[in-house]
Amino acid sequence: MHELVALDVASASEVARMVRREWDAGNAVLVVDQRLPHAAKRQLFEKIGVHTIVTDDDRTRSGLVAAPMKDGDAVVISTSGTSGEPKGVVHTHDGLRAASLASSAALCVGADAHWLACLPLAHIGGFGVLTRAWHTGARLTIHDGFDATKVGASDATHVSLVPTALTRIDPSRFIRILLGGSRPPDSLPSNTTVTYGLSESCGGVVYDRRPIPGVSVAIADDGEILLRGPMIMSRYVNPDLASPIDNEDWLHTNDFGSITDGLLHVDGRRGEMIITGGENVWPDAVERALVTHPSISECAVAGVPDDEWGQVVTAWIVVDGEEPSLEEVQDHVCVELPRYCAPRRLIVVSSLPRTSLGKVRRRDLVEELTSRE
Repeated sequence: MHELVALDVASASEVARMVRREWDAGNAVLVVDQRLPHAAKRQLFEKIGVHTIVTDDDRTRSGLVAAPMKDGDAVVISTSGTSGEPKGVVHTHDGLRAASLASSAALCVGADAHWLACLPLAHIGGFGVLTRAWHTGARLTIHDGFDATKVGASDATHVSLVPTALTRIDPSRFIRILLGGSRPPDSLPSNTTVTYGLSESCGGVVYDRRPIPGVSVAIADDGEILLRGPMIMSRYVNPDLASPIDNEDWLHTNDFGSITDGLLHVDGRRGEMIITGGENVWPDAVERALVTHPSISECAVAGVPDDEWGQVVTAWIVVDGEEPSLEEVQDHVCVELPRYCAPRRLIVVSSLPRTSLGKVRRRDLVEELTSRE
């Protein structure tokens, strides 16, 4: 029987070695994020269903209800999405190989590259660096997480990063940087490729707004972004979750956007759109306008429930310099967007809550605010 083996191990290099060992034994792996507390790990194991748990000093049967894995299953990537509940995204060996080769073809690199893996291997962005190097024969260096000093001292030529990490290094030392995880900054180094993708698509499959080889992108009638290609997920391992893949093999991303002249523009996630006074407002568009203000270094925008407006456009900002007034911020946003997109409420914070890949937790901000009121 093919099993799902949870690798709850601190050393990223040891995780990589164990992945190869479990694959040789015919098993699939779930790499466990080491920042999760014990209770969250147990919830993850129960929700996804693992057969065996490997730690730094032990290998034990989980004792949990777990379905056998299928022939060809390679890895289960845990993603919480918008629900907060762990979802296990299954990728096959064929899918990982297709993603690795398509990415390398898009970048015009192969065995000549030297990849640095410094993102968490529990996420597809980090795990994909391993498989890209393995499938192309490229040199591979693995770090135990992101450390700006160690990254700066590496002799690697290629790396995958998130925006928060990019700001902490000298990007010119790399030939190519793949950037994903959250909205990129407005100004990017010339050697940076912005990626779009999901855990379900095996990571980034659109580079600088164009699909990589073998990938098709379409827009559904309601504006949802659809993806199709050989690297798309096999299924969710959770028996209670419906597949996001339709009968024509399109992956429904739950993101909305448009395609103009072959270039993909992403508006945002389903459920993140703010409906205020009957008008639709995408938070990403407002955030892009806000960060061009000279006093705003970081920001997040979300809709807060309101009896009069339905939702109020609310902005949380990190200030660098003099704190701007609400009226000043509204006028600044209205240079680029309609008046109804401008925040009606402004909250100054010292920092924004983020995921391990740098995505702002808008839901946490709204929940914290509403719980106080």
